[in-house]
Amino acid sequence: MMININDIVNGMTPISLDEMSAVKLMNRIDTKYVADDLTVAKLFSLIKDEYYVQEIDGKRIAKYDSIYYDTHDNHMYIIHQAKKLKRDKLRVRNYVDTGNYFCEVKHKNNHGRTKKKRIEVGQEVFKDIKSDTATREFVENQLPTYDFDGFEKKLSTTFDRVTVVNKGKTERITIDYNVRFHNFENGNDEGIAPLVIMELKRDGQCESFFQKALFELRIKPLSISKYCIGRALTDKSLKQNRFKKKIIKLEKLKKLREYAVTSDNAEL
Repeated sequence: MMININDIVNGMTPISLDEMSAVKLMNRIDTKYVADDLTVAKLFSLIKDEYYVQEIDGKRIAKYDSIYYDTHDNHMYIIHQAKKLKRDKLRVRNYVDTGNYFCEVKHKNNHGRTKKKRIEVGQEVFKDIKSDTATREFVENQLPTYDFDGFEKKLSTTFDRVTVVNKGKTERITIDYNVRFHNFENGNDEGIAPLVIMELKRDGQCESFFQKALFELRIKPLSISKYCIGRALTDKSLKQNRFKKKIIKLEKLKKLREYAVTSDNAEL
């Protein structure tokens, strides 16, 4: 059973969405980390006085649903699996609490920089990306080397997110938990709970209190794509050499967390 993340963030000072939008990270560095929920609770105990938590309409936890598209032969997945630096992702995302839907394209260049382009769409596009002409034009413009009509639904992801920003407003962190995957091709479902995915977006020229706390708790960076890990976990027939070490790492973290809970219970 996972700890209650809401209990962790309740003691933090809130920041509004409008105030968050003012946080401009011009020289941005993005780094991902994975830890179990118990370790994340310790992490928050170290940082809570130095960070604000994003609050929207009184809620500090936001729900996200996403549907990822790929070609029939899984070109986007295979490019990532083959360690190609230049790669793309196509998804439609439902920001559940606000009721907004966006079609989003992510480009990663050969310098490791990620750029995201998106347009707001209606609920019907979330169900079927090919139902809207404007969406077609957007995707064809962003992904000109792909055949729009060849895109297929591959994976859905659902998760809860907490977003925090340091009081100097030089970095923000997203904390994703209850992460679950559904494979549209074979119907398989998987999840990574009680593990939590954190992404640190920071100004590369500023010191990071969050990184210091991560170092203190021995949490190391782990580059992870929800789409690729979700595909690999739900479809063993896919080539996944690049992701095997990461999947083993996730399983190890789960076992260490289980061992910690068992040990604590034994002491009681």
